[in-house]
Amino acid sequence: MIPAPLQNLLDRLRVAWHERAIALKAISFAMVGVVNTGIDFSVFWTTATYLQWPLVPANVLAWLVAVSFSYAMNSFITFGPESGRILRWRDYSTFVASGIAGMIASTATLVALSYVLPLVLAKLLSILVSFVVNFALSHFVVFKARKN
Repeated sequence: MIPAPLQNLLDRLRVAWHERAIALKAISFAMVGVVNTGIDFSVFWTTATYLQWPLVPANVLAWLVAVSFSYAMNSFITFGPESGRILRWRDYSTFVASGIAGMIASTATLVALSYVLPLVLAKLLSILVSFVVNFALSHFVVFKARKN
């Protein structure tokens, strides 16, 4: 038997998850991003190191594989109700474009902050900016609720 306070918390989390509260979506989006980062690194490392591809093609392939995984997982998990758990080419292309926008925002932030902050702090803040841009574009543009 679960104690009442713990059961209450579990019930509230279950309701929030089903209502798709934005904070839980952000957490889910971040968790997909962590796995996505591992995929990106693995594909890059394999192609660049073991297959001895040049760095740019290896990095582009790694990003394409990772963004494709991220689109699929976010379509099925994070934004499942909004997407109907259906993969669409149009949504995929919009998701890729939003990823590019996030990369541009991240790079601009990194360059600007590198003049006034230690590089590691500038990089961490640029990652945060990228997350905010990518999540906002995914939430409000790519996977916006569809009208029936």
